[in-house]
Amino acid sequence: MALAFEQIPPSPLYQKGGRRGILATGRARLPRSESEVHMTTPPHLPPRETLQKITANVEKVMRGQSASIRRLLAAFASGGHVLLEDYPGTGKTTLAKALALSIGARFTRVQFTPDLLPSDILGVSVYDQKAQAFHFHAGPIFTNILLADEINRASPRTQSALLEAMAESQISIEGTSHRLEELFFVVATQNPVEFRGTYPLPEAQMDRFALQFSLGYVPPEVEVSILSAQERSHPIDSIVACVSMENILALRRAVKEIRVSEELKRYVVDLVRETRSAPGVQLGASPRASLALMKAAQALALLDGHDFVLPEHVQELAIPTVAHRMVLDPQARFSGTTTRAIVEDVVRKVPVPV
Repeated sequence: MALAFEQIPPSPLYQKGGRRGILATGRARLPRSESEVHMTTPPHLPPRETLQKITANVEKVMRGQSASIRRLLAAFASGGHVLLEDYPGTGKTTLAKALALSIGARFTRVQFTPDLLPSDILGVSVYDQKAQAFHFHAGPIFTNILLADEINRASPRTQSALLEAMAESQISIEGTSHRLEELFFVVATQNPVEFRGTYPLPEAQMDRFALQFSLGYVPPEVEVSILSAQERSHPIDSIVACVSMENILALRRAVKEIRVSEELKRYVVDLVRETRSAPGVQLGASPRASLALMKAAQALALLDGHDFVLPEHVQELAIPTVAHRMVLDPQARFSGTTTRAIVEDVVRKVPVPV
């Protein structure tokens, strides 16, 4: 039975200040009501214009991050999920919030901690003495955009609670399957410099993320402009929805219509297969990597105004789509080899279709 988030009473467990300090906002802060957003947003936008509007809106907040926004939207439009691994204060949370505000979507942020339980994310059945029956109270996963902040701080048991949701857009609780929203997008973050009290994501969990990338530090002149922009208020406070949910769903349908030639499909497969036999690789990328790379390349082609995928789109996304799925053997790790370097070498070595 499909459960709509609005129809389920929120559990006190997930409110601000509740148990374990979880913060789950039912809907992202919107300067206007949802009805006003739908009234002022054109009901039918060309898919490329939808992507361009979102890009321009997010760039008002995330300055100097055009490449990261481009990758985020490639995963978002193709139905994948994103893992952001970067230092504190680089704008990971702000990026996810800006995207949610730009499309008027429900946004939920969960701070992952060692004592977080799967039920804190998925939901819990509570006994109603008056009705003498159990009622399911939905957890913060029943949303459109879920920010899993510092996901590697939670135990493997809690991390695995996201596996079914990310792969199948549903969760199973007490033998009952609950469908998630049609638009469900996970942005997970982790800090690469703090390893005490963390649980590295297992290979099966890493494979569920379509893309992994870092935001990085912006140039000094851009950082100065960020200071100037936030002297009196944060730019995110002025962000309003520029497209509707209908536009987003139409966008995702349009991405699937972007043509991928047989030669390009073989090129994608050859790139991924080459990682499985590369020196120093203990575990290469799976066929799921091939699918994610093809779909993300379709979204990128649409953003660039093409009706078909080019080899350049595949090459641009090869590292963020494939590298995080690979496992190096101990000798390669100790010698300083990285999965990113191996994928770069694979892209140079595999012939490009003409």
